[in-house]
Amino acid sequence: MPAYDERDLPEIPVVDLGAGYALALLEAERRRAEALLDLAKAGYPALAVRLGDRLSRRWLEKHANPYLDEVHAVARSLGVPGAYFLNVNHEWGCTSAVGPAPDGGGNRLIRVLDWRFDGLGANLVAARIAGPAGPWINLTWPGFVGCVQGLAPGRFAAAFHQAPMRRRTPVMPLDWALNRGRVWRAAGLPPAHLLRRAFETCADYRSAKALLVETPLAVPTIFLLSGPGPGQGCVIERLERQAFVRAQPAAAANHWTAPGFGGGAPRGQESHARQELMTARQADAGADFAWLQAPVLNPTTRLVMIAEPASGRLVARGYEAGGPATRTLAVSGSKAPQRSA
Repeated sequence: MPAYDERDLPEIPVVDLGAGYALALLEAERRRAEALLDLAKAGYPALAVRLGDRLSRRWLEKHANPYLDEVHAVARSLGVPGAYFLNVNHEWGCTSAVGPAPDGGGNRLIRVLDWRFDGLGANLVAARIAGPAGPWINLTWPGFVGCVQGLAPGRFAAAFHQAPMRRRTPVMPLDWALNRGRVWRAAGLPPAHLLRRAFETCADYRSAKALLVETPLAVPTIFLLSGPGPGQGCVIERLERQAFVRAQPAAAANHWTAPGFGGGAPRGQESHARQELMTARQADAGADFAWLQAPVLNPTTRLVMIAEPASGRLVARGYEAGGPATRTLAVSGSKAPQRSA
């Protein structure tokens, strides 16, 4: 990777918000939202965006999604197609781990998000939310209503991965279409909405784990959860109504380890190799991100985060294909966020 000076990179903005925050975040960071929408449209034909938007809205309405009013508000504010489609479209790969923090001060979640969507790393926002169960930080994007990764100081840190694609035929596009049909009929929550519900309503690690294990899902997924107390960390591999839990220390990528879940098609690049490298590196991974190497680091990497629930410490950096896209953001407990000099 070419050398860079972090002082030349933009900061990750920190926005303080209350419950029902999606529209407020959009209004605070509209320029970023519009930039992301333009980049998304450049990657999809206009007809596909309009059709995907219409179908996504119908699906959310059909199942009375609890966050539908916020998605409606975001769509009205943007005034162009794309908000519904992008709020239910999760085509990514990830590599993450849960385990004890090196200093013995509790546990931590290490998170690397990969997504073939330019601009996500450069337009990352840290939303500090005053939720019903306590404050939490959502590393997210303006216009996005769910939660992909976050930290609730003193309670837990969590993230989720896209699960393998179910294979029913030798033809992957046909499998994709069959899987979309299954999602259309599914009555469970999207993983991003279930994870947001956990941060909003769960007072501790135990209740968050129960929610993520037991709540019906619209699509299979892989959750990672880390709490502040001894042994509070796990990987939860989920089908729509079935769960397989691995205790920490554990790493996950985008393939199943659960017996009986079926192999499927792993997401992203080199899923098994990414999990093996994260398993080997997680104990010594530092906040300087020197441990971040291929294939965990790759051209689709958009975000790296280390979150420690006991201390409330969070370190994050945005990435694009060419390398780091933001300065390192550091938040510690209830203190104001700090950025590298």
